[in-house]
Amino acid sequence: MDIKLIDHHMHTNASPDADQFLTMDHYIKKAMDLKLPGVLFTDHVDYDFFQPIFHKLIDYDQYQKSVLNLRDTYPIDIRMGVEIGYQKHLNQRLNEFLEKYAFDFVICSMHMCDGLDLYNGDFFKGKTQQESYQRYFENVLYNVENYDNYDVYGHVDYIIRYGGFEVRDYDYEKYKDIIDQILIKIIEKDKGIEVNTSGLRYGLGVTHPKFEVIKRFKELGGKYITLGSDAHYLKDFQNNFELGINLLKEAGFTHVTHFKNRKPYQVSII
Repeated sequence: MDIKLIDHHMHTNASPDADQFLTMDHYIKKAMDLKLPGVLFTDHVDYDFFQPIFHKLIDYDQYQKSVLNLRDTYPIDIRMGVEIGYQKHLNQRLNEFLEKYAFDFVICSMHMCDGLDLYNGDFFKGKTQQESYQRYFENVLYNVENYDNYDVYGHVDYIIRYGGFEVRDYDYEKYKDIIDQILIKIIEKDKGIEVNTSGLRYGLGVTHPKFEVIKRFKELGGKYITLGSDAHYLKDFQNNFELGINLLKEAGFTHVTHFKNRKPYQVSII
């Protein structure tokens, strides 16, 4: 079965960490070549972020105009999403931002933990690998308990990308209790998670989250689950989607979730 899905996590040159020549048009033309049902942009909004490249924020007045113009130009469903970088003090600012624009989809991610950067290693200083991962998951739990204005929580086990540890993975059973709490809270609030395939191309050997978490989400009653490449370069668009679909099936899912106008609908993968 040739399953055509909308990639629910990808970045254009509006995101400072993406290919600066990668326009919306590039993705749209690629999606049309692949005969996909639509395209969805989820560029970064990371307020008060450590890395200087994120200090210049996207002009979403202009961004939204660009999306509207593209909808008039191309015969494909073009959707506007966003990946917000959550921090504990940003609830009001994020809500005001999200209410201002007509988003189809919102990913809530955490790129800083306890106000410390993961990428440059500050968060890991003075902690063992297990202490780092435990504290990270404690922060994720806080986030899903205290913030609601999103559709799916992004790359739940993002922490394993960083830290410089010899083994960039974790034993799911060691963190099962807190991961269950996270998943249960997401489900209680009628939110979803994503299967983010970027971990495979980063050499981690797993998606974000790993299979055990995907399966547990299903066992606990999770309904909404999206599939995204987290592409920052065109070559990574829809990367490893066949594997992602197979993982979803193995976990017991028969559908993947798509979003439009912040509303979920299910697309069969069987």
